[in-house]
This record gives sequence, C-alpha cells and structure tokens, in this order.
Amino acid sequence: MKRFLKTFFILTLSFFVFLPVAGAGELAGGAPLSAKNAALAAASKDTLEQAVNYLKQNVPSLNTPADRRSGYAFLAGVLEQGGNFQEAMTFYVKAAAIAAGDAEGMEKKSSEQLVLDAVRCALSGGDWATAQNYLNSSVRNSTNPSIVSYIKLYEQWALLCKAQKADEISETIAMLKTYSSLDSMKAVHPQVLLTLWHITGEETYAARLKKEFPKSLEAAVVKGEIQVLPAPFWYFVPRKSDSIPEVAGVKNSENQEGNKVQPEKAGGKNGELPADEKILRQQLGLFREKGNAERLVSNLKQKGFEARITEEVRPSGTKYYLVVVDENKAGTMGNELRNAGFECYPLFE
Repeated sequence: MKRFLKTFFILTLSFFVFLPVAGAGELAGGAPLSAKNAALAAASKDTLEQAVNYLKQNVPSLNTPADRRSGYAFLAGVLEQGGNFQEAMTFYVKAAAIAAGDAEGMEKKSSEQLVLDAVRCALSGGDWATAQNYLNSSVRNSTNPSIVSYIKLYEQWALLCKAQKADEISETIAMLKTYSSLDSMKAVHPQVLLTLWHITGEETYAARLKKEFPKSLEAAVVKGEIQVLPAPFWYFVPRKSDSIPEVAGVKNSENQEGNKVQPEKAGGKNGELPADEKILRQQLGLFREKGNAERLVSNLKQKGFEARITEEVRPSGTKYYLVVVDENKAGTMGNELRNAGFECYPLFE
C-alpha cells in the first residue's frame, strides 16, 4: 500500500524530495504544517487508511486558506485513487468552496476544475443526479474552452449513467459522434472515442484512438495494455451493440467497471502483489438485477466454484448484487477462475 501512496504522490509532486515531517499540525522547529508537507507525510504512511486519516486530521488546521484548499484537493485525490468516490467528491467540493489560490508546491487547479473532479467522482459512483446538480452550478458559466468541453462530455456521461436500456442512449450516441469531429471538443476527444467504442462496439472508434492518440490511456485500453478499474459507471452504461468490446481480456459487459485506468497486473515487478496486501476474494460481477447475479452463481457452481452473492447499497440508494468467490489458501483462485473462462478482479484486505 505504501508503494501505491508514493506512486500517487510522485504523480502530483514529483519534483520534491521526501522531507522529514514532525507531529500533527507543525513541522520540526514549530513551523506551521503546509499542504506540501502534509502530502509528503501522508505519502510516507504504510496504508491508505493511515494516509487518509492523517490528512483528515491535519488538513483542517493547515496554515493558510490556500494550504487548506490544496490539502483538501490532495485528500480527495487519494480517496478517488482508492475508489472511495463519494467521500472524494465531498472533499473536492470542499476545496472548491475555499476562496484562495493554490498552495506552494501543490498541483495548480481552478475551482472550476475541482467542481468537475467532483462531477467525475459522482459519475464514477453511478450518482448521475448529483453529477447533474454540480454541472448546473456556477461552473456552467465558464469561459475556459477546456472546462466547457468537459462540461459537455460529463453531461452526456450523466445521461448514459441515468439510462436503463440501450434504446435510451441513441441521442447521446449521436451527440458524442458529433463531439468526436468538433475541433472545439478536441480536449476530450480520447474520452469521447473510448465512450463510443465502449457503448457501440464499433472498431472504428478504437482505430481512431490508436491512430490519433496513440500514447493516451484510452488507446492503451482499447489495445488491451491496461484495464479500467472498478466503478459502477462502466458496469451499467447500456450497450447499443451485442458486439461487446474486449477490454484487457474482459468480455462480459456486466462484469466490467471503471473510469480510471492502471496496468492490468497490479503490484511490483512481474505483477507480484505488495507484501502488505492480502486478497480476500475475487469479484466476478456486479448487477442491478438479482436474477442475473443468481445465474452467474449457478454457472460458477456448475464449474465447481463456491460462489455467493453480497449486496451493496450505493449513495444514490440503488442496491447492487455482487458475485464473489473467496480466495483460497494458495492464492490461486483468480487464475483458476480465468482458466475456467471467468473474468474477475481481486478485492484486498
């Protein structure tokens, strides 16, 4: 877990070295704790939970409004990276509400960008209503072309998130196709093309990604080099085509989630897991309809796997049914499931 925290830290503050940090609220010598040093201290923690708790304890008492603003934004980023979209959204909004600039040594973000970060988290969690509420806030008055592009993209994502059936997304598909050819939307063309590929199954969008944006994360997804991480948005967006795009080996659309990407093999060299992370179970699907989950469980049991269903209620109030199989003592359950033709991803302790 410390490897993850340091990697996240390097992505945002790579030009700083690790500095010794004193106790809560101050640096060695009694100097007030800055956002930069709070981020450094959080990155040195052994677990994600420790890092989050440290930031929650110290960010409210940081030295200046700018430090608190950047501190909340950093905390939100850590939570989002950890898949805690609801809480991340809350802290992005809290950061956006602070009338201050960016703290020294921290990522530069406008309040409009922070609001859009909150929208992205709402959509990642499947909460289209909250996403639309934030999109209808003052951010809609932005004159920044990039911000306007993301607003238009997220509006269509919210409609996709809201849709229940494939025949409800025709207008959204038409709008995204229009966006994919507009120069004014070029800032989000990779995301638009990936979305179109995902919901239509048409390889023309994958081909455009690989040709026009070969080094983008979206292109890596369609090449199968990286995979999307679990998030309800990608699981539940209706598909227009029966031809399901293959994302890094994931072939069943109802078993796939994600709005962020990372290498398919988690961990260190050769994909091994960090020593302080333990797999508890493998998740094979997340469904709105219990009957679909029950059919997958029946299929798994026919192949000799002890599958079960767990329930989860999201902040939107929607109940989802998760199909899981407990990890075995040898730690080989994931490979056994994949060898039997089931796609899965690990849930850690």
